[in-house]
Amino acid sequence: MNSMDSFDSSDLAMLTDRQATYLRTLSAPYAQDGVRFSLHNLAHTCRQSPEAQWPELVAAHFANLRGASRGDESAAALLHGTHARLLPVGAIGQELASSMTYARVVADGLVYAFALDGPTSVRILTDRDVELAGVEELGRAAHANLMRIPVKHEEVSLGGRARLHSLHGDSPFIASKALFLAEVALQVTGESLPGAGALVIVPNRHLLAFHPITDGSVVDALNGLAEYALRAYEDGPGELSPRVYWWHEGSLTSLTVIDEETRTFSLQPPPRLLGLMKGLVRLDRAGRIATAAATGTPDSDTLTAATAQALRGLAQEPSGLADAFASAVALAHVRCADDTKASGIAVWEAWETALRVGSTLFTGSERPQDCYLGEDLVLPLPAMAAEPPADARAWLDALYLAIVCRQWERTERLCRVPLSRLREDDSADEYVLHWIDTLQTYFSREHSIDDVVPKLLATIKTSMPEAVTRAPSDYVNRIDYHPVALFHRLVTADHEAFASALHDALADHGGYWGEPGPARSRVALGPLAMASLAHGNGFPFPLEQPHLPLYLLNGDRIEHIA
Repeated sequence: MNSMDSFDSSDLAMLTDRQATYLRTLSAPYAQDGVRFSLHNLAHTCRQSPEAQWPELVAAHFANLRGASRGDESAAALLHGTHARLLPVGAIGQELASSMTYARVVADGLVYAFALDGPTSVRILTDRDVELAGVEELGRAAHANLMRIPVKHEEVSLGGRARLHSLHGDSPFIASKALFLAEVALQVTGESLPGAGALVIVPNRHLLAFHPITDGSVVDALNGLAEYALRAYEDGPGELSPRVYWWHEGSLTSLTVIDEETRTFSLQPPPRLLGLMKGLVRLDRAGRIATAAATGTPDSDTLTAATAQALRGLAQEPSGLADAFASAVALAHVRCADDTKASGIAVWEAWETALRVGSTLFTGSERPQDCYLGEDLVLPLPAMAAEPPADARAWLDALYLAIVCRQWERTERLCRVPLSRLREDDSADEYVLHWIDTLQTYFSREHSIDDVVPKLLATIKTSMPEAVTRAPSDYVNRIDYHPVALFHRLVTADHEAFASALHDALADHGGYWGEPGPARSRVALGPLAMASLAHGNGFPFPLEQPHLPLYLLNGDRIEHIA
């Protein structure tokens, strides 16, 4: 065999023809008869260096190969130097696979194996090595050794929309840490991964990047990671996978589909993740959860201008009513930042406007209405036919507003919105829809409390962690579920338990949002609605509490709404 034939030309595709010939020429003196060498990683290293340095790089590369492990280590040496390792499926040929029956595929394109980290090279272990050291002992040692590998950690912003955690370093084992992502994330960020898991990429052996799935920025993160993965995979060296994976409950699922014939890539999240993403985006757009890229709370002037602009556009584009409602709700919350008791007319006008827009969104209006935004800014809300959107959470906002403002006729009309229409909202968890059913039944004159109880129990059952697939568990537990718990105490007339549950709800509200928080942090809207009902039914509890505007809660600021 000619020494130039000892190298696979397909390994040099990243070089020009001239560069590939030059590298083969430099490597030829190191070739051994009958042995084929891969120059793939060496080519990546050379491509990133001036050609004047190539002879030195080639000499060092083959010196390392000569000093590589020959497979004669003791069991103690194997346990000392073995690491868990991710390998691309294509790196394991048929001959190698037959001697690595212990290895397993952990995701599309990825194999989990053991690798011995030597002074000058890394050797993939065979079944003989594993038998010598013991598979269980080797597994524990491989994990411990891998977790000791140091990494450089950076947070990377994707255009201010989403943030990634990037782990990189000189070690060829960095990407393999994705096998134990929950542990790694806690090490580098100090925070556990959320119940929804994380998006993760391992484009080459020196790089791991992930995005915890906590909010609506997951969509931007998915697209950003897909571009990042492909670019880093092509740049090398040590290509691992160009795919984006979903880490969830300890396993990796590929979200990237590769058409082998056309070599094109597409992203196809599984149904469970797709539903979760839809729910998070809906929550985000309504301002109910804070994105990682959020930089602060919009001020009253900004939200006033945004609400006014949305209202002005309704005559030409009625479909903008949903956006106008979201903006009006945010404005109502923010106006309570400076007037926490809601004693001034500016606060009431914002709440009245949000109420009018919300009820019109779901039940229509037969005549135009005036929306007061302060400082003599009065804008018309056009008459509109009832075309309720499939937005379960917006409906809850509209109902909560009607309850707080003691608008019982509007409350009854909202409760006549067909539940079947709200069930078309595929971003809402089942417990949200059961909660709506519970409230619609409670405010209906055609039903008794005996009809309410089974629906309330269904709400409670479907809000358990194992049944929630859309909203983040922390959001469900600390924000979304509290109105349900308060309602439970309300219908059972347990005054003491209601007061205790209200205290817990407000503590969780403040703890979840932190300070300063987004618009939703100013008022605990759901608990405020339930507390308003309880106050009207003579429940004794402290009225002056955080996140409950006093004069909305006790009704002193409530004015007549035509």
